[in-house]
Amino acid sequence: MNEQLLNDEDVTLFGLFVEAYACIKPLVNRDMGIPDTWFEVLLRLGRTPGHRMRMTDLADAVSFSSGGFTRLADRIEREGLIRREPDPRDRRAALAVLTEQGGEALDKALTAHVSHLRSHVTSVLSAEDRSHFARILRTLRDANQ
Repeated sequence: MNEQLLNDEDVTLFGLFVEAYACIKPLVNRDMGIPDTWFEVLLRLGRTPGHRMRMTDLADAVSFSSGGFTRLADRIEREGLIRREPDPRDRRAALAVLTEQGGEALDKALTAHVSHLRSHVTSVLSAEDRSHFARILRTLRDANQ
């Protein structure tokens, strides 16, 4: 085995990132009343003007394949949290729309999520650390889109 690569600083840095995320994710997604995958969908819709997105764009935003996202959207729609509408600009496409019930579920989930974020993430970082962390994450995201 290549000891130099095993102990490479970049491998360690990425490993720490993955480990931290794995530890934090279940803590900040507790008590939301909905599965975390549903939360991501509702959050994206809630943060989008008009609370609607093309299904394909929403699938990309939450990192799902089209088929996997269709099944996920089916379950969320059955619970009345989203509805589908034809896209008036492209009759081949559909829009996912946040319903009033979906907005209420999102509010409940966000209340728990924000509380846990503050307990497990932001409270352990200084204001300067949070600023640097946000800058670093945006840099990584933007460089790899």
